[in-house]
Amino acid sequence: MNAPNCPEIKSCQAKGIKVILSRGGASGSYSLASADDARQVATDLWNNFLGGHSSSRPLGAAVLDGIDFDIEGGTDQHWDDLAKYLSGYSKRGKKVYLTAAPHCPFPDAWVGNALKTGLFDNVWVQFYNNPPCEYTPGNVDNLEIAWKQWTSAIPAHKIFLGLPAAPQAAGSGLIPASDLNSQVLPHMEVSCFGPSIMMILMDEFMQFNTINFLGFYE
Repeated sequence: MNAPNCPEIKSCQAKGIKVILSRGGASGSYSLASADDARQVATDLWNNFLGGHSSSRPLGAAVLDGIDFDIEGGTDQHWDDLAKYLSGYSKRGKKVYLTAAPHCPFPDAWVGNALKTGLFDNVWVQFYNNPPCEYTPGNVDNLEIAWKQWTSAIPAHKIFLGLPAAPQAAGSGLIPASDLNSQVLPHMEVSCFGPSIMMILMDEFMQFNTINFLGFYE
């Protein structure tokens, strides 16, 4: 991929929209061999996608705003080191935003240690495809317990309630709109409830799935 101009990215940023590169995904195995490996990955991400310089930047002159940790397989080692090294580049002028999309079982099996660093701006917790911590018809207890664990223990700026917006977007965890309003949201302790944030997730067949992040704890 080589897109030297990337007008779409720059257009979004001109409107105040942060453009984040997500590392990982629902399939595959991801690992870092050592703290030094994490440092090198951070350097490569900085030079090729963020505010650094490289002769082979895939997105050309476009400078992305940060990195998302969507690690759903592999090992849990050294993702905290990667977060620290990436965050260190914020000292060079342009802030590097860090976000993560962990599964709802607490603590997360892969990025749990990284989230403890307190370096993450947004955490989009996936409250779906995990029956022990998702909503089931008429029962909000599991989701509420997990939500309170996340919002009380993770020092992120914002924590989002990640929910599937359509049946085909996830294997389980879909909450009908009426149940969401009457049964779920009244149990969610939030200091601010803002507009829905729509995210588009691409699956292994290159089809788009829509995920709706409905609220956040701040």
